[in-house]
Amino acid sequence: MEQTEVQYCFPTSNSSCPKELRPAAVYVVMYISAAAVVMLTVCGNLLVIISISHFKQLHTPTNLLLLSLAVADLLIGVTVMPFSLIVLIEMCWYFGETVCIMFNMFRFLLSSVSINNVACIAIDRYFAICDPLLYSTKITRNITLLMIILNWLFSLLYNSLLIYVNNNMSSTEELTVCYGDCFFVMSEAWRVVDLLLFILPGSIMIILYAKVFFVAKRHVKVISVITEQASSKNKNRSKKMPITSERKAAKTLGIVVAVFLLCLVPYYVWNVIDSNVKLSTSSVMINFLYWLVFFSSAVNPIIYALFYPWFQKSVKFIVTLRIFKPASSLLNLFYQKL
Repeated sequence: MEQTEVQYCFPTSNSSCPKELRPAAVYVVMYISAAAVVMLTVCGNLLVIISISHFKQLHTPTNLLLLSLAVADLLIGVTVMPFSLIVLIEMCWYFGETVCIMFNMFRFLLSSVSINNVACIAIDRYFAICDPLLYSTKITRNITLLMIILNWLFSLLYNSLLIYVNNNMSSTEELTVCYGDCFFVMSEAWRVVDLLLFILPGSIMIILYAKVFFVAKRHVKVISVITEQASSKNKNRSKKMPITSERKAAKTLGIVVAVFLLCLVPYYVWNVIDSNVKLSTSSVMINFLYWLVFFSSAVNPIIYALFYPWFQKSVKFIVTLRIFKPASSLLNLFYQKL
């Protein structure tokens, strides 16, 4: 096999970082694939934001959490993904010191907000399914808005401290070993803190979704018993509907947990076991793990919104421009069976 040719990010600089030179066809495929992921992230989350913002029927506590999640994921697609995919492909940072600091700030801030939003959605779904009689009093729109505001403020404060205390506001010359890289420094103590602040919402999500799953499964058994005791003339599609709905909800929760673990856990595991305190954008492994985290932003609109029939209907109204008609915000998106 031919040895991969090595060039430099800035050939005119004596301290430039090395880069791998790939065939032109490989660059084309990588850029097209990366652009497709960015477009999916931006368009998918934008549809969620327009849908929930426009239709008054969707102004519920659950959908407000989905809206906050979609805003965070949209910002990841706009402010983080483009820079990250260019670095992943080129293995060089071409955007300067100031943009490097902002890039690190946005990627950690928005990822943190997204993770906490998922945990809040788990709390909301737990009360909605496991304690439905008291759900409307425990989870109101005002309480939900307060949760969202606190989530964004806490994430902003924590990640600002993470950037500043770990000396990531310093000149890149003090942090990097070569020109054309964007390092992020994290001390061992902060790695532990960061891991704990991931374990908390992650544990909440997994535990509550597990309880919801078992409650949904128990509902299926109860409905099955009632259906079997009913006379044969009542065994129609309307009787089977609740069972199908419960099973579908349980499967969706399984997908949520699986995607969450797949996209986020590998990064935090690596972050603990890796002894290198400087996280370099020139590392293939680091960029791959970052992209797993960012990829969750692309699939969030699918697993949290696309499974809902109301989302499919709202998308039709959006793409056909019927949302610009008078009183379109009052349209009923739930007139069909769920």
